[in-house]
Amino acid sequence: MAIAVKSCLDVVFWLSDQALNDREYIQPQKLHRLLYLSQAYFAVAYHGRKLMPATFVTDAFGPIEPTVFHAFAYGRPHMIEGNPLNEQVSHFLDGIWRRFGQYSADQITAKVVEHEPVALAMAKGINEEIPFAEMVKYYSSEAAARRGAPNVKEVVKPRVLRSQTGKPVSVMAWQPKAAPVKKDE
Repeated sequence: MAIAVKSCLDVVFWLSDQALNDREYIQPQKLHRLLYLSQAYFAVAYHGRKLMPATFVTDAFGPIEPTVFHAFAYGRPHMIEGNPLNEQVSHFLDGIWRRFGQYSADQITAKVVEHEPVALAMAKGINEEIPFAEMVKYYSSEAAARRGAPNVKEVVKPRVLRSQTGKPVSVMAWQPKAAPVKKDE
């Protein structure tokens, strides 16, 4: 299945720029938690499709994306600029930012580390990979709601457009279900 964004750096730049537009400095911990939540909720919203080619592992505080961690160890690299994101991804990330951007790094970390995929990986130790399939399974379940994780419909809001008569209508892009994977016999 195709990924929606070619590089996780494009998502990092979008989130960083959004924070700057809101006159906020985005701390690295918060950035990594938002990346993690973006990957998980995108997969739930778009039938298992990955937002970006990213692998999340645990550190002492929660999930991180190791490539981003190393690339941004000393701040935003000056020589790299992000690629423009399509409207679907921008709208999705806007929902992530509206839902979770208000939290401080400590608040969002406290919430995410309670979520089962992160908690299980952290219990195994540092640098333990958080399986993508477990992220999707958890954030699409009722267990996530009981732990305080919002439902995907609370994160991804439909866009509001106007009909030919001027009446506001909510629209979402058509999302065909993924074809089942055939196993070799």
